[in-house]
Amino acid sequence: YSMATTASTSGGQSQVLPLELIDKCIGSRIWIVMKGDKELVGTLRGFDDYVNMVLEDVTEYEITPEGRRVTKLDQILLNGNNIAILVPGGQPPYEDG
Repeated sequence: YSMATTASTSGGQSQVLPLELIDKCIGSRIWIVMKGDKELVGTLRGFDDYVNMVLEDVTEYEITPEGRRVTKLDQILLNGNNIAILVPGGQPPYEDG
């Protein structure tokens, strides 16, 4: 497991690297926007260097010609290749609660 660490810029300010930010989200809710027409909200349990993710208590939103389809899933392994955006602690504006 080779997670990158915080690097310092020449100005003395520290920058947050992507895997470090994701690591801070473990155990928290995260909103994931996929390439295509799917979004997921779930609790992040783990990830690897390829940003493949294990999520629990997941709600999947899929936009179809008939409207939005909602699927509840207990636990999933999400392939990182198709992730477009990660929103730590976020949720879609249309999610209840």
